[in-house]
Amino acid sequence: MNEQQIIVNNLKINYRVFGAGRPILILHGWKSNSERWQKTAELLAAQNMQAIIPDLPGFGKSQEPLTAWSLDAYVDWLVQFCAQMPELNSSFYLAGHSFGGALAAKFALKYPQRVQKLFLISAACVRQMKISKKLLWRTSKVVKLFSFLPGYQIFRKGFYKYILRKTDYLQVDGVMKQIYLKGISEDLSHKINFLKVPVVIIWGNKDTSTPIAQAHFIHQKIYGSTLEIIPGANHSLQIEVPELLSEKILVNL
Repeated sequence: MNEQQIIVNNLKINYRVFGAGRPILILHGWKSNSERWQKTAELLAAQNMQAIIPDLPGFGKSQEPLTAWSLDAYVDWLVQFCAQMPELNSSFYLAGHSFGGALAAKFALKYPQRVQKLFLISAACVRQMKISKKLLWRTSKVVKLFSFLPGYQIFRKGFYKYILRKTDYLQVDGVMKQIYLKGISEDLSHKINFLKVPVVIIWGNKDTSTPIAQAHFIHQKIYGSTLEIIPGANHSLQIEVPELLSEKILVNL
């Protein structure tokens, strides 16, 4: 494993490279980083693959964006990152997990000639908001108007903890909060059918973050896609079942 840092779009970016051979760029999910993909990357590297895994801006050891990036801004950053990687100057395999799956899908939509095959792993492409996320989105816009009132911070934390209960919003700070809100507001369900690259969908049938119904929906929307379901697995396949995950990737190359 080789870990390095480079400057991309004026941000210090950390990335890891495993092995040598056919390149596969892996994009991790929200709250994750390249380190959590080490076991999967090592298994791929053992089969003549070169796994390149950046810490996306705002995660791991990489710097945060200075402004609230949209998914399109992350795509623009990814173009610049690939330009600095000789292995990624031609077409390559692209894998994305969760938030990284949405990023990978949007990159492949904009630059299909760059992607040899797309692996969507528990990908957060379908953002048909649940009631809790609709409340989060609307409340985040409204409560700022009352931030001057006494007890605002107590009310705010209580609302997210006891009413919304499970949200990543309070677990991030600064600009990442706004990036999170932009992320959950972008639904690719009406765009993924325009993907013009081979697509492999890999999912755990016990996924509670991106339910298995989303995998079937994506599979139905993308003509000619392959669906691989891992029984008993939840959302973090790279941690729970790295052996099975790497196997599903390798058999579909």
